[in-house]
Amino acid sequence: MKGTNASLNLPNALTASRIFVVPLLVVVLLTPYSEDWLGLPRHVLGVALFLGAAFTDFLDGQIARRRQQVSRLGQLLDPIADKLLVSAALISLVENQLAPAWAVVIIVGREFAVTGLRSIAATEGVIIPASRMGKFKMLAQVVTVALLIVAGAAGRPPVSNFGRPFPAIEFWTVPELRAALAHLFGAGATATNDWQVLIYTLGRAMLWVVVLSACVSMYGYFRAFYRDAVARRDVRQREAAERASRANAARQATTTAER
Repeated sequence: MKGTNASLNLPNALTASRIFVVPLLVVVLLTPYSEDWLGLPRHVLGVALFLGAAFTDFLDGQIARRRQQVSRLGQLLDPIADKLLVSAALISLVENQLAPAWAVVIIVGREFAVTGLRSIAATEGVIIPASRMGKFKMLAQVVTVALLIVAGAAGRPPVSNFGRPFPAIEFWTVPELRAALAHLFGAGATATNDWQVLIYTLGRAMLWVVVLSACVSMYGYFRAFYRDAVARRDVRQREAAERASRANAARQATTTAER
C-alpha cells in the first residue's frame, strides 16, 4: 500500500533490519564469537555488518521516495536506527580502547540533543530537515568507524598509547607511527602492522572531523530552530495585534451606532 500512512513496506523493513543488526554488531566487536563460531576475523565481519547496515540508511530513503512509500513509521524509526547503530559502534570502540571516550560522549550527546530538538519542533508542526553539514557528519562517522574497526584487527589499538594519553597534535611523535611512515616512504618493508597503524591514525584524525562537524551541525540545527521560533512568535504577535485592532474597531462602530 502506498501513501504516507503505509507502514509495512520494504523501506521500513530495511530500517528495522538496521536496528536488529545493532546487538549482533556489539557481540562481534566485543567477543570472540566471530572467530570461534564462524571462522572470520572479528574486524572483517564487524566492518561488513556496519557498512552493510549503513548502506541500508541510504537505500531505504531512495526506495521510499521512488515508490512513494514514505510513512510516519519510517520517519520515526529511521533516525532511531541511525543513532543506535552509530552509538553502539562508537561505544564498542571505546570498550576496545580504539576511540577516546570524550569524543564519543560529544558525538552521542549531539545526537540526543538534535533528536530532542526535532521532537520539540514536531510538536509545533515544524519539520527540521537534515542539513548538508549533518549529512557530511553522518558520512564522516561511517568512514571513521570503519577505519577504526579495520585498524583494531586484534581488538585493541595497534599503537601502544592510542586509546590512552595520545598527543592529538604532535601525533607523529608516536614511535610506531614514525616507524610506519619510515617504512612507507622507503626505509624498509611495510608490514601489516604498519598499515594498521596508518589506518588507525587516519581514523583518529577523521574522528576530529566528526566531532567538529557534529558541533557545527548541531549549532546549525539550533540556530534554524531559534530563527523559526522567533518568526512564529512574531507572526502570533502580529495576528494578535490585528485581532485586537479589529475588536477595538468593532466596539467603536457599535458605540457610534448606539449614539
